[in-house]
Amino acid sequence: MGDGRLEIDRVSKRYGDVVALDAMSFEVRAGELFGFVGSNGAGKTTTMRIILGVLAADAGEVRYDGVPLDLAARRRIGYMPEERGLYPRMKVAEQLGYLAQLHGLGPAAARQAVERWTGRLGVAGRRDDEVQKLSLGNQQRVQLAAALVHDPVALVLDEPFSGLDPVAVDVMSEVLTERRAAGVPVLFSSHQLELVERLCDRVGIVRAGRMVACDTVDALRGAGPSRLVVDVPAAPRGWADGLPGVRASAIEGTSTVLELTLDGDDQVVLRAALALGPVREFRRRRPSLAELFREVVSDAAESDAAEKADPHPPVPAPASPAMPAPAMPAPAMPAPTSRREPAVRGPAVSEPPAAPGQSTPPRQPVSAERSTVPGTSAPAQQPWLPDGTGPAGDVGSAAETGSAGEPAPVTPEPAASAEPTS
Repeated sequence: MGDGRLEIDRVSKRYGDVVALDAMSFEVRAGELFGFVGSNGAGKTTTMRIILGVLAADAGEVRYDGVPLDLAARRRIGYMPEERGLYPRMKVAEQLGYLAQLHGLGPAAARQAVERWTGRLGVAGRRDDEVQKLSLGNQQRVQLAAALVHDPVALVLDEPFSGLDPVAVDVMSEVLTERRAAGVPVLFSSHQLELVERLCDRVGIVRAGRMVACDTVDALRGAGPSRLVVDVPAAPRGWADGLPGVRASAIEGTSTVLELTLDGDDQVVLRAALALGPVREFRRRRPSLAELFREVVSDAAESDAAEKADPHPPVPAPASPAMPAPAMPAPAMPAPTSRREPAVRGPAVSEPPAAPGQSTPPRQPVSAERSTVPGTSAPAQQPWLPDGTGPAGDVGSAAETGSAGEPAPVTPEPAASAEPTS
């Protein structure tokens, strides 16, 4: 028996030459809020879709409670896609009840769950409204209710705070904290790093499909560069630029923020500051998650660039002593000829015969047919189902086919003979 954790074990995914995921590995423990952060295109959404089975991984495995995920296990996971996955013309209560029953709840239990979560998320008064009539923030609340309505054993949320006002952010934060307290592993992505720093127990930073940093927020911040905030009113601008162990400096109001190297000594900085006048502030400051994110991503980019450069260029093989080339007899030159070479003529291309009354033969039309969904000009898109299955009813277009007339047989003309010159 496992311990209720969600494990992503060396999952890889490629699209041709593009590496979307490169041996992605991390875990979300039971009763833990895990923040999944990275730049656009880093691989966060791809990872979440593979967890839910929307995409198939090229390699690796996803497990819950120590067992590889199958369809039955994925139906017990609450999924909130970044794109809205609701039926816009369906009423809120009707839709949530339908989704709850898809996940195995009976009609009575589904009604109770709908009442509970619409009330908890502040949309109880909109149960009889169509989803398309709601604001984006309320649609986001309904989308979260769809992920929670079947009491999932794990939550995977892609940008759940996107488009929410501060009040809605507080409500959603409280709900996620409650799920954590109930022992549910919660994985969510977000670009709001201050919110991730405040809510999450651990954070994973992703770049180019790889996990480049993963730990608690305090541990990540503690491993960042050491910074000093020094306020010396009488000091000129750039007073600390030449101090040993100081790598960078910035001005914030009347204070100077200094970044120290590993061997930097804060006492050297303090003595230099006191020599310039009274010191009103002197303290260490740990980097925020946003500052740390920039540091980690830039360091990873430099490491990737170094890996691409060849540190060991090939050593040329020693030159062997030159051997004299053997003497070869000069080729005999052909005797001049007094005859002209015959002209080379290719076969003439014939056209299909012209129809009676036409001076030129008609061109053969190329026919093309394309299959479409009956009654429409293009396949209709279906919303993502909360159990991780993709949109249903996608119908692709058939390949174009064509036919053309065959040319008439070609009889090559004989080459013209050349008369000898006098």
